[in-house]
Amino acid sequence: MKPIKTLLLALIATFSLGALAQEAAIRKNLTERLPNLPKIDEIRKTPMEGVYEVRVNHSELFYTDAEGNYLIQGTMIDTKARVDLTEQRLEKLTAIAFKDLPLKDAFTVVRGNGKRQMAVFEDPNCGYCKRFERDLLKIDNVTVHVLLYPILSADSGEKSRNIWCAKDKGKTFIDWMVNDVTPPAAKCDAAAVARNFEFGKKARITGTPTIIFADGSRVPGAIGADRVEKLLSEAKP
Repeated sequence: MKPIKTLLLALIATFSLGALAQEAAIRKNLTERLPNLPKIDEIRKTPMEGVYEVRVNHSELFYTDAEGNYLIQGTMIDTKARVDLTEQRLEKLTAIAFKDLPLKDAFTVVRGNGKRQMAVFEDPNCGYCKRFERDLLKIDNVTVHVLLYPILSADSGEKSRNIWCAKDKGKTFIDWMVNDVTPPAAKCDAAAVARNFEFGKKARITGTPTIIFADGSRVPGAIGADRVEKLLSEAKP
């Protein structure tokens, strides 16, 4: 048994060295040939033979061959399983632990018993956010942590300040998003909104609404009430 074990260990070591050499060759070629390419964070094999994933800027994905001769930007789909592998990978890379969200800089909208938790980054001037909030009215027994994230215009920042400084933030927010009642002018320390903006940049939140569920899963865009309900039910902290 000992010679077999020794042989297996030798094969594993050889395979590991080969994989490291392959990665080094890809990294070297891409870095030399594409000087404007951001620093490569990781290179890993994909399920497609001879194709490697190249990850930069934490969650930006490219694909290349074993020599780094070609670089492809796009989506990889497993046609047999009918799964978008690129989207699946991005979901893992961009997941945010719920405990790491700056909830002290959020306000809450509670419906029913409020037992289920979700957080949403929203710009008050975002039409998709307004549609999302109208759909969200159909969801019960949930606490929604709203993080104001004014990325569309200067007016978004002003509205965010007026909502944050309102006596009843949740009501003022819903009145505007659902009923088009303009938030009255208000002043206070609105540094929380600026902190949300900085957090969102670091977390690569590039659009609104962006929804974070209790299990850390992250969903961009105005999804419908049925999908929200499904994700809330599946999310386990």
